Amino acid sequence: MAWQTKPSGTSTVDRRAEPYYTQAMRDEIDQRYRPRYETPHACLLPALHLVQHAYHWVPPQAMLEISEHLEIPAADVLDTASFYEEYSLEPMGGTTIAVCRSIACEVCDHAKLTEALMDELGIEVGETTEDGKFTLVELECLGACGGAPAALVGEKLCEFMTPEKLLAEVRAAKSDGH
Repeated sequence: MAWQTKPSGTSTVDRRAEPYYTQAMRDEIDQRYRPRYETPHACLLPALHLVQHAYHWVPPQAMLEISEHLEIPAADVLDTASFYEEYSLEPMGGTTIAVCRSIACEVCDHAKLTEALMDELGIEVGETTEDGKFTLVELECLGACGGAPAALVGEKLCEFMTPEKLLAEVRAAKSDGH
């Protein structure tokens, strides 16, 4: 099999005039995190989290801006952002619904949760509703094994879920203007 290559060495990132990684984000990293850690690499996860939380994804421009601010290679930022499921490299809906698929949730039939959400929202796992309000994902572990099956609706942890209970949470998020 031949190696698949891509032109990453010659690729360019389109930049908008306004930064994604804002001055307020830089200030928070500099004031809250840099004093706590020995190396700038340790500030990478909080910086990515700030961007993900603000925009529901981590745009390539933001990765370059973080790289420049923390003075670490852009490849390290991309490697980190693409490794963790918490970060998305594609635009997400305003509210992410994440169903846990860990072994505990699998034993408790997490698949029924995912199926009910796909029917309710009219999308598949990894897709966003046409109105851009919801994205459905499955994550490897939410760390809520004692409350399996578990899901996140936005940033709200929902434990001991049934399809009916989870759909009620999603409908509540819809009515909250999400």
